[in-house]
Amino acid sequence: MQSKSSPSIPDFSIQGSLGRRGFLRYSLGSFAMVSTGSILGGCGGSDPLQSYRIDTTVVPTTERMVSFPYDLHGLAANEIDKVAKYDDFGYGAWTFAAGLPIVPRLDLMPGGYSNPTPTRRQKLARFFTFSDIHITDKEAPNQLLLLQEFERYAVNNTSIYSPVMMYTTQVLDAAMQTMNALHRKNPFDFALSLGDTCNSTSYNELRWYIDVIDGKVIRPSSGAHLGADSIDYQKPYQAVGLDKSIPWYQTMGNHDHFMIGSFPVDADPSLGFRESYVADTVWAVADMLKPNAGTFPVLFNMQDFKAVPRYHMGVMDGSSPWGSVIHTGLSTSPKFAGGAPKVAADPDRRSLLRTEWIQEFFKTSTGPVGHGFHLVDKSAPTGFACYSFMPKADVPLKVIVLDDTQSENDGSKDIHGHGYLDAVRWAWLKAELAAGQAANQLMVIAAHIPIGVAAVGTEMEWWLNDVHMASATAAQPQWWQSEPPVAPEHRNATTLTELVETLQNTPNLIAWLAGHRHFNTVKAFPSPDAAQPEKGFWQVETSSLRDFPQQLRTFEIYLNSDYSISVVTVNVDTAVAPGTPAATSRKYAVAVQQIVQNDLRVNAPNAATMTNSGVTLPLPTIDPTRPQAGDAGTQAGLVPDPSIQFTDLKNQGVPYNASYNAELFKPLSPAMVAALKARFPA
Repeated sequence: MQSKSSPSIPDFSIQGSLGRRGFLRYSLGSFAMVSTGSILGGCGGSDPLQSYRIDTTVVPTTERMVSFPYDLHGLAANEIDKVAKYDDFGYGAWTFAAGLPIVPRLDLMPGGYSNPTPTRRQKLARFFTFSDIHITDKEAPNQLLLLQEFERYAVNNTSIYSPVMMYTTQVLDAAMQTMNALHRKNPFDFALSLGDTCNSTSYNELRWYIDVIDGKVIRPSSGAHLGADSIDYQKPYQAVGLDKSIPWYQTMGNHDHFMIGSFPVDADPSLGFRESYVADTVWAVADMLKPNAGTFPVLFNMQDFKAVPRYHMGVMDGSSPWGSVIHTGLSTSPKFAGGAPKVAADPDRRSLLRTEWIQEFFKTSTGPVGHGFHLVDKSAPTGFACYSFMPKADVPLKVIVLDDTQSENDGSKDIHGHGYLDAVRWAWLKAELAAGQAANQLMVIAAHIPIGVAAVGTEMEWWLNDVHMASATAAQPQWWQSEPPVAPEHRNATTLTELVETLQNTPNLIAWLAGHRHFNTVKAFPSPDAAQPEKGFWQVETSSLRDFPQQLRTFEIYLNSDYSISVVTVNVDTAVAPGTPAATSRKYAVAVQQIVQNDLRVNAPNAATMTNSGVTLPLPTIDPTRPQAGDAGTQAGLVPDPSIQFTDLKNQGVPYNASYNAELFKPLSPAMVAALKARFPA
C-alpha cells in the first residue's frame, strides 16, 4: 500500500504462551479464509449510461475451467496492493482449459448399493446459489486496509484488502447476466443468496446489492465520487440485473449486520464504530488483528481497537486507476501533524441495524417483494431472519432459510464469525424440521455458516460461548463445558453434537447449503446407524463472488427410478467479457490467489487434543460424525475428512482449482418412498 514510511514498525509478537509455529499451523491458516446528479448522465449529462455485457459463451465449469500458472514469483503476500506491477510478473493472466467432471458420490447410500446410475424419474427443482458478494464501499473511512500489509497474521486475510474490492457491483451484475443466460437455456425455479451481501453493514452497500439485481442505475462510488467521470470502477452504469421471472430469496450473513463482519456496531459506544461510518476523517485504530493465543480459541478483543499505537487504516483513492490505498500510517507521524486525513463524509455510508437491513428487501422491483423476509412469522422477535418456503406447489420440497450468525447482544468481544443459534432460532428450526418430516416433505436448509468443517480457533467454528482453553482444570479438562462468561440467554442454545443429531433424526433432510468460508467444499454427514442410511445428509458450500474463484452454483434435485434422491451441483464461472470491469476483477482475483496462495481446499482434521508447552488438553469435536484423532499442537496423527474431495486437473491444463462438481446420492426412508410413489408413481 502507499505511505510505507511510517516511523515505527508494529510489534508482530503474539500474546500468550502458545508457540508461533503451532499457532499458525493450527489456527490462522484456516482463519485467513475466513466486503445523482449530472454524473449519472455520463459526460455532459446527456449520454446514455453504459451497460456492461458478458461473454457470448456462457457454460458451466463442466465444459471449461479458468486456468492460470501457479508458480510465479515477484510480489510478496503483503504486496498485493502493487496492482500496477501485476503485468510485470505475469500475474492475473488466465485462459480456459478442460472442464471439471461431475463426480458421483455414494457416501450416504447403504452398503452394497448396486444402482449407482439410476434413471432420473422426476426433476423436483432447479435453482442456483450465490454467496459472499461483499459489495464494498472502498472509499469508506473505517476500513482495515493497512493491516493486510503490515500485520503478519493478517497477510493472508484478503477479506480486509484486495484489489477486487474496486469491482464488486460490476461482478454481481455480470453474475446475474450469466445466470440469465443459463436460465434461457434451462429455466431456474428460484435463486438463493447465502449471505454477506454487504462488506460492512452499510446502507449504500446494501442498496447497490439490491439495485444491481433489480437492474437499476448504479453509482458505485461514495463521498466526493472521485473518478466517476473517468475511472472504470467508479463510473455510473446501467445494471442489467436478474431476469424478473426468477424469484430470489435472501439469507443473512455476518457481514450484513456486523462491522467488517466481525463486531457489533453498538456493543460499546466508546469505540465509536457507528460514528466512524459517516465521519469526514480516516479513522485511526490499533492493530487489533494480532491474535492472543493465551485466550485461545477466543483470539481477538474489540477493545484492542483503543490500544496504542494507532494507525490511519487508509481508503482507496477513487481517482486512481489502480485503486491506490492512501491515507495510511502511524497516527503520530509528522505527515498527520495537521490532523487526521480528510475524506468527504457521506450519510449513505451509515451502518444499518439488523431490522433496517431486513426492511430494505421490501424496496425492490424483483420478486418476491421482501425476498423471503415477508414470510417471517409475524410473532417472531424483532430482527428475526428465519423463514421457509415451498418453491413449487406440486413438489414436496421445503427450503428452510436459517440465520445461524451470532447475535449483536451475545456479549462477546471476539470476532463474530461463528455458527450460532439462540433459543428462539433453535426452537424454530426444530419445529420446521418436525413439521416437514410429518408432512412428508423433502427439506433443504439454506444458512450462511457451514457446520462440521472449521477447526477450533478459526473463528468460523460452532461458537463455544467464549470459553478459554485456559479455563481447563484437573477436575474439568473438557474446558469448553466450563461456565461461560456469556449471559445464559445469549449462549449458543445447542451444541454442535445436538444440532447434528437433530438433523440426522430428520431423514427427509437432503442438504445444508452454506457460504461464509469462500470455499466450494462438499461434505457428507453419514447416518450413525447403518440400518437407517436415510439419516445421512450432505453439506454443500458456495464460494465467494468477491474472491477467486468468483463462482456460483447450480443445483438440480432429482427423484430417481429407485426412489433415491440425486442432487447434481455444478460451479459456474461468471462469463466476463474482455475489457469490462468484471474481467478486470477476475484478473485481480486470479493475481491475488497467485501471490497469496491461500488454501481454498482446507480439510480440517477432527483433532482430539492440543499440546502446548508440554501440556496436552482435549478439544471439542468439530464434527460428531467423525472420530477425533491426533494432536493439533504437534500435528501428529491428524486425519482429514475423507468425504471432502477435490478433482486434480493438473494433467488437463489446470494447475490449481478450488471448484467441485458432484452428483450427491441420498437414500430415503420407507415412509418417504411410499409418499413419493403415491405422488410420482412408476
